[in-house]
Amino acid sequence: MIIVQSPLRVSLFGGGTDFPAYFREDGGCVLTTAIDKYIFVTVKERFDDFVRVGYTQTEMVEEVGEVRHGLIREALRMTGLSRGIEITTMGDIPSAGSGLGSSSTVTVGALHAMYAYRGELVSAQRLAQEACRIEIDILDKPIGVQDQYIAAFGGLRFLEFHQDGKVTTARLSLDAETQRQLDQNLLLFYTGTTRSSDSILEEQANNMSAKKGILSRFKSIAYCAREELQRGNPSALGELLDEAWRLKKQLASKISNPVIDQLYERAKTCGAVGGKLTGAGGGGFLLVYCPIENQSRLRHELSDLKELPFQSEFDGSKVIFNYRR
Repeated sequence: MIIVQSPLRVSLFGGGTDFPAYFREDGGCVLTTAIDKYIFVTVKERFDDFVRVGYTQTEMVEEVGEVRHGLIREALRMTGLSRGIEITTMGDIPSAGSGLGSSSTVTVGALHAMYAYRGELVSAQRLAQEACRIEIDILDKPIGVQDQYIAAFGGLRFLEFHQDGKVTTARLSLDAETQRQLDQNLLLFYTGTTRSSDSILEEQANNMSAKKGILSRFKSIAYCAREELQRGNPSALGELLDEAWRLKKQLASKISNPVIDQLYERAKTCGAVGGKLTGAGGGGFLLVYCPIENQSRLRHELSDLKELPFQSEFDGSKVIFNYRR
């Protein structure tokens, strides 16, 4: 049996510039962090030749092509596993529509677990590239390429997307006090709504040419945020998040709605400096930057929402259990 643990993520700045249609022309970048919330993928041998897949549903099929879970099906095909195998996925958060990158984390974790089952050691770079191939090229999902890389590599990272298609990843090594303040002052609250990001992302992709000015500003904000963190000034992130969120809402019509706007304003009234919906928007988790002295008041105001305590996660996808009889 193989068990792989892969981290979810909170994307801080630059989201949208990781779409191939954009960065192939203008280049892109994001500042993002893995968090200590995970997707676990297990792979084990079966006595018979069936393929069993367990997630929120259970599938038992004779051929890989019959598997309805697209991410698992294509990971099986890519790794060459075809029969006598059982795969399960489990997550620390709602599995779809959370805005924490769960789909890409499942893909990275599934590939990692399946290769480990075959006895193959593969690099984080390969896991990220193959996850992108499955989600974007094979399944034609209207997504970017940041989530696959942060799930594979982990840490707080600055990712750059180049016009030739190359992706470079750089870990930000912050001093202990800056990292502590960052972890302490970033808070996540569950809005109670999950959503399919596809329609939002499709509209965003269709609007990309008309919104290049906003996306260019996203890149500038991401570079600025990186510099502020490296200077030991995490408090600057609050106002940068606020600016980026107000710009992001202009990219597609369903990124926000009156209920979410009201939540955001309630948070700011109680001392949050800035924030955003994680992921594509429309629901999922509300991320806010709030100084510690204001957090009690903020939590009281948002007591109708469930908080998800989290810290940054240093590691990317990794095998945590490998048992062979």
